[in-house]
Amino acid sequence: MGKREWMSGGAWGLHKTHDIGAEQLSVLVVGTVAYDTVVTPASSRESALGGSATYFSLAGSYFAPVSVVAVVGEDFRAEDRELLESHHVDTTGLEVAQGKTFRWSGVYGNEDVNTRETLDTQLNVFADFSPKLDSNGRGQPFLFLANTDPELQLDVLGQMNGRPTLVALDSMNFWIDGKKEQLQRVVEAVDVLFMDEGETRAFAGEVNLVKAARRILSAGPSAVVVKRGEHGALVLKNNLVVSVPAFPLAEVVDPTGAGDSFAGGFMGYLAATGDLSDDGFRRAAAVGSVMGSFAVESFSADRLSSLSHEAIDERFRALTQLTRLPALGHNESLPRRGD
Repeated sequence: MGKREWMSGGAWGLHKTHDIGAEQLSVLVVGTVAYDTVVTPASSRESALGGSATYFSLAGSYFAPVSVVAVVGEDFRAEDRELLESHHVDTTGLEVAQGKTFRWSGVYGNEDVNTRETLDTQLNVFADFSPKLDSNGRGQPFLFLANTDPELQLDVLGQMNGRPTLVALDSMNFWIDGKKEQLQRVVEAVDVLFMDEGETRAFAGEVNLVKAARRILSAGPSAVVVKRGEHGALVLKNNLVVSVPAFPLAEVVDPTGAGDSFAGGFMGYLAATGDLSDDGFRRAAAVGSVMGSFAVESFSADRLSSLSHEAIDERFRALTQLTRLPALGHNESLPRRGD
């Protein structure tokens, strides 16, 4: 089902960039709030606050209002809810169910921190999670469908009152392998798709990354954002191809929330500015890279939750300097070998 159809059976309106000027829009994220036990080359942390919706919400909250829809168990700590709310994240949609909060544990490689082994996954209350959006959630202009079952993502999209200004989606190999048809349906219905390199290639059935992203674009999304870890990100949108570097760090403590923090910064910036032009996406990708770099500097949300706007601005400026090359003048060319 494509963007030109309502999920409830009517017609999708063609996506347009709304003339909203400087109006700041809000973002609804539907995903997971979890407790992670993580071992990295730097150290380890047990039962740390994590989950896609957590990282996304905190990163995005520095730029625009964020509302979170997720489920937690009776073991969810009061201070963790307070952390989200201290960043003005609307937790009205954070449901508390009988049982335990979703838990994940994993170990990152000593030689390559981008590789990890999952040791244990306990879905707990998330196994029966069926999000029901309230009237406020159904009217949100920006929607981020974090990595969950594509059938759940489709259901959430179908609950929206009308076509949101921008709908973005994240997914992973588990759903590509197990629910490809359902994932294809939701990909066709969104504006922006976030995937890492391997997922992009696997979903598109293309080895070349640019060809893979362009094949996905032909299926419906107006933009594909390829997360490349320590190599930054690649954004394809219409005729736009942008490669954004990762901010170079002396030490990566915990990469767990990097991708979701990237998406939070990306979507938060777009919601804050309303700029869905090519230049808006360029800057959003750089903002995402900045927020992802902060997330990996600590376990859990420790660093991400204690930032100042001045620190974010400073790192953004430093990131943009990394690729600032002097352009050729009007009548200038590169040196040529003399004959």
